[in-house]
Amino acid sequence: MPALEAIRKIRNIGIIAHIDAGKTTTSERILYYTGKNYKMGEVHDGTATMDWMIQEQERGITITSAATKCHWAGCDINIIDTPGHVDFTAEVERSLRVLDSAVVVFCGVAGVQPQTETVWRQADKYGVPRLAFINKMDRVGASYTRTIQQIKERLRSRPVPINIPIGAEEKFIGHVDLINMKASVWSDEKGTDLGTRFLEVEIPADLKSEAQKARDFLLETLSAYDDEILQKYLDDQPIAPELVRSVIREATLKGKMVPVLAGSAFKNKGVQALLDAVVWYLPSPLDILPAKGHHSKTGAEIQLKTDPKGPFVALVFKIASDPHVGKLAYIRVYSGTMKSGGQVLNVSRGGRDRLGRLLQMHANQRQELEMIRAGDIVAVVGLKKVGTGDTLATEDFPILLEQIKFPETVISVAIEANTQGDLAKLSNVLNILMDEDPTFRASVDQDTGETIIAGMGELHLEIIVDRILREFGVKATVGKPQVAYKEGIKVPANGEARHVKQSGGHGQYGHVILTVEPLPRGKGVEFVDHVKDGTIPRQYIKSVEQGVRDALNDGVLAGFPVVDVQITLLGGSYHEVDSSDIAFKIAGFQAAKDGLLKAHPVLLEPYMRVEVETPDQYMGDIIGNMSSRRGKVLQVEMRPEIRLIECQAPLSDMFGYSTQLRSLSQGRACFTMEVLHYDEVPASVAEKIFGIYGVKKPSKQAEAR
Repeated sequence: MPALEAIRKIRNIGIIAHIDAGKTTTSERILYYTGKNYKMGEVHDGTATMDWMIQEQERGITITSAATKCHWAGCDINIIDTPGHVDFTAEVERSLRVLDSAVVVFCGVAGVQPQTETVWRQADKYGVPRLAFINKMDRVGASYTRTIQQIKERLRSRPVPINIPIGAEEKFIGHVDLINMKASVWSDEKGTDLGTRFLEVEIPADLKSEAQKARDFLLETLSAYDDEILQKYLDDQPIAPELVRSVIREATLKGKMVPVLAGSAFKNKGVQALLDAVVWYLPSPLDILPAKGHHSKTGAEIQLKTDPKGPFVALVFKIASDPHVGKLAYIRVYSGTMKSGGQVLNVSRGGRDRLGRLLQMHANQRQELEMIRAGDIVAVVGLKKVGTGDTLATEDFPILLEQIKFPETVISVAIEANTQGDLAKLSNVLNILMDEDPTFRASVDQDTGETIIAGMGELHLEIIVDRILREFGVKATVGKPQVAYKEGIKVPANGEARHVKQSGGHGQYGHVILTVEPLPRGKGVEFVDHVKDGTIPRQYIKSVEQGVRDALNDGVLAGFPVVDVQITLLGGSYHEVDSSDIAFKIAGFQAAKDGLLKAHPVLLEPYMRVEVETPDQYMGDIIGNMSSRRGKVLQVEMRPEIRLIECQAPLSDMFGYSTQLRSLSQGRACFTMEVLHYDEVPASVAEKIFGIYGVKKPSKQAEAR
């Protein structure tokens, strides 16, 4: 088969959704029906292929994204099954960065859930075409139409059903294909054939009217994108299924619509139709927009088309530690062809490297490959210095692809090795884990000498600690979780510092004048150079900026990083002989501290968006408890038999909430939580925090200096 034709037969898809919507169960069915697995794995039994980590099997959730490859209808489908828990949203982020399309799984009962919105926004960010699979149609309370309406309203999308369910809840037996206008029915009530056999029959009489309305809606939607369908629809002429599919595909690739399918992965219904839709409607690597990058030397923008004959370019999107082969680097190849043992340039780090072994991954199983080409997603063994987001290319084409950006950590704990031998081992393990997980940080507190590990939430750190103790065999003691506080300012202020030191011979002289101004929350730190008339020579500007950034990393209240602030360098003075980089770096540091003290510094804490699903009878107690945690209820949505309470609360007051929620609701309520923003800590609470960290808030005189 010619190389381009082979690439046209590739589908790189991600399975994304809210936790417990059925992503991994859907993936397991796909692997079974495509012949990749000879038996079905189940999440609740801990036998799911894609949930291979012991921590995943024990908890029944996906923690790390797992990759595999299968075949359906003449196409190779590379699948990445992603986590649904908000603590592991970085896994979804880096997967969507390299995938061409996604299948978004919805729970037919719960509909659009908080993490669904998060992963949908991530897919929007990367312009990923997607299908919607409304799962769990066999469950009590499942509603196909309600979920579609929520996709339209809450996700601001255009969902268009391409099939509709036959029956609902325990009477769900199949679906009506709106393109062929035929019904597919699974008649094996005992499930002995595991959903492999189904009957294609005429549409049941009681569904004909509903099916015709749904087909009319589909054709009306498509007629806006294709004149031929419009004309045939208006003239009431038959429309060939091939034409309908081609227009659905075109509209899906352009992001104008999202095809919707119904099914129940656990009951083995509707997955084959989903696989057909993946092949028919989702893009091959040749259909996506060219990858964008910059020439590492000239800075010129380059658009990279998917071409197996082009220069080799790949992006490292994940690092994993394998006990059998060592460090695995997962890569997406955007252009070119490369054989095992080929030489590449790590454009991000500037060093040469060699692609040792090339592996096709099936969760944690491996298959050797001799060659990779554009469109492939594979793992590589043998790369020495490599990290997530690095670009690999040939030396004669050093393109730098866009980096993957990850959120900041919000929670930390102290960890201490029990013995000197474990201390050396712990340091090595933390480096391995930081390589694997870009949202995990480890550092040493300069004041106490403690090792601090930080992550995205309680579960994230719980998994990390569990791996340190069990997987890597390090004996260590872990402290209580701590919130990652930050500092900000409320008003603009001027800062000035003159660093003068004379000790015989050349002295030191640096004089810096700057302003500090607050920025809107979430804007980070900006340094602006407004020096005119050469009051500070150009060669010292970088040193001043470094000093300023060092000052912002160690805030004036309690040593927390300062965020959402703009520093504008106005000028200063210098000495022809005594001025130096170090003098201006110190002066920049001191001037920034001076300005921050005058700018009414405040302590900031992370606020979380919390959504609680609860039966009606527990709602009052749950709202009362949320208020006691400094939480604010934003809205309550009434759904059949349950209430959805949306609120926001500070992370510091949410520790241990899962245990209390179970107690308040007799285990019937559940919640999700994600970082919303940083906001000012109330004065009374700030005083307690300063007491815990052993610091005092600056006096009014110090602030007014």
